Amino acid sequence: MLEIRDLTVAIDGESTPILKGLNLSINSGKVHAIMGPNGSGKSTLSHVLAGHTGYSVLQGSIQFMGQDLLVLAPEERAILGIFLAFQYPVAIPGINNMYFLKEACNRIRQGRHEKSLDAVDFLAQVRTHLKQIGLDESFLKRSLNDGFSGGEKKSNEILQMLMLQPKLAILDETDSGLDIDALQAISKVINQQRTPQRSWLLVTHYQRLLSYIQPDYVHILYKGRIVKTGDHNLALRLEKEGYGWLQAEATHTVEGHD
Repeated sequence: MLEIRDLTVAIDGESTPILKGLNLSINSGKVHAIMGPNGSGKSTLSHVLAGHTGYSVLQGSIQFMGQDLLVLAPEERAILGIFLAFQYPVAIPGINNMYFLKEACNRIRQGRHEKSLDAVDFLAQVRTHLKQIGLDESFLKRSLNDGFSGGEKKSNEILQMLMLQPKLAILDETDSGLDIDALQAISKVINQQRTPQRSWLLVTHYQRLLSYIQPDYVHILYKGRIVKTGDHNLALRLEKEGYGWLQAEATHTVEGHD
């Protein structure tokens, strides 16, 4: 599904790279977790995949579903099936949450040459998903993320994901700001959405998320490269030992497959 080769990326207008020759392959139906110290490039990778214009790709390629992702605009990537749940979701006062969801959903459907949802069908779907996440229907009447708690913002991102039904869901620290009940509810929803046709890239600092959503692969991103790949036990080792032992391993880059 996703093939990243030798990806080197800098903030737009700067020459010092954040990602330094990163390689990663993700097959359909797999859950990959990315962990690493602050500043290692985790959010940069997420943003570049979604098409954030604040970064420059200096070298490398990204293929998604057989297409060159780097030539596509953010909305074209969304239509193709890429979704990013932001680490820091933006608040937009005055934009009704329900209107935003309906507009986003129908723009995606139009881009895929599917019939738009009318008000009745849309409400039926969104009410079902609200119950899954444990949100009240009044949530829809509020302005987009305006005045939302950290947990509400993250829950709203998951609601968007459920409505848009992406092929690749990138969750950038979705677990931050969540209490234990919200974390369990969202993890349950994500596990229910695991299918052979959908893949996941979970960016997280903490092993606790991976206790609820067991990944197929855990990758450690360190100084702009994936330096080690393993299973869930790798996350447990990080929880126990931290990142200090990575210095010796960083010179022998191990890239993730499958």
